[in-house]
Amino acid sequence: MYKRIGQFLEDHRLSPDPAHYAFVHAILSEPDGTLARAVALLVDGGVRLHQDDIARLGGPTMASPPAPEPVSEPQAVREPAERIALPQAEARSDELAEQTEDQVAAFMTVIRTVQADTSAFGADLARNVAEMKRGGGIDLPTLATLTGEMLERISATERRLEQATAEADTLREKLAEARATARRDPLTGLANRLAFSEALGQCFQASESCHLALCDVDRFKRINDDLGHATGDRVLHSIGKILAEECQGHLVCRHGGEEFTILMTGLAADQAAALVERARDAVRNRRMRVRETGEPVGEITFSAGITALCPEDTQETLFARADALLYRAKKEGRDRAYSDS
Repeated sequence: MYKRIGQFLEDHRLSPDPAHYAFVHAILSEPDGTLARAVALLVDGGVRLHQDDIARLGGPTMASPPAPEPVSEPQAVREPAERIALPQAEARSDELAEQTEDQVAAFMTVIRTVQADTSAFGADLARNVAEMKRGGGIDLPTLATLTGEMLERISATERRLEQATAEADTLREKLAEARATARRDPLTGLANRLAFSEALGQCFQASESCHLALCDVDRFKRINDDLGHATGDRVLHSIGKILAEECQGHLVCRHGGEEFTILMTGLAADQAAALVERARDAVRNRRMRVRETGEPVGEITFSAGITALCPEDTQETLFARADALLYRAKKEGRDRAYSDS
């Protein structure tokens, strides 16, 4: 129950205070009760509970700021692609960590070998020089032998260094691939929440304009419930592909669940709104079918909230503003986008 309450609070961006815990507990503990049915009607189609809704239902009336979004991509229980990809990513991370440790150990071995060889050569050379001083002559054969041995050691060390360098280059490529994978959503192939957060952070340092569109697929739960999660996954994949095609030159991310974000730079407010409208039209006009049966999925739409980055913004305030506009779009009928510009 504790996890379910926490997930409910996160989904609806409610602060985790005792009053909200009690309110959500009342909903989840009696799923067929009057309160639960009233909430189900309000949130049908992906609409989030707002503080005003909670107050009307008799819940706590204190202001409830949106709960901050976690930076890392959450594991979505319902998506088989992610259930598979996350353990694979963890295994890949462990493998790379082990390879890194092995690579460091190999370099340390080479370094210690070079140090030992250099020290031995120095000691032999010093001993030979001392003997030459005592005898008054130069023992050329001994000196030649020492030099030859040192050259052989240097040659062997160079071969080991070449091998270690090649292995390091391979490991560097794998690490770069792992970094890219950590910033990519496994289901859609889009950038994920971590990549979004990093890119948004860079926007705060840039001088050009930046607009954020927060998009949420309308009534997505019905697709999962009526047609199955596999079809729902394919719908999300298709939507992600359409958004990426329509918004080329801008960052499209899957933010989690059926939520996508578009980070648009260098556009005026009307251009950003027009871009989102074009993407919404493209999604609405795409006809999708259930792969197994050929049954039409039906019209797919999404709602969006669009806002411009202001100098005084933080990531939290920018996202909260876009989320409020998205909430308004959902509340006023869905299949629309609202902008504050």
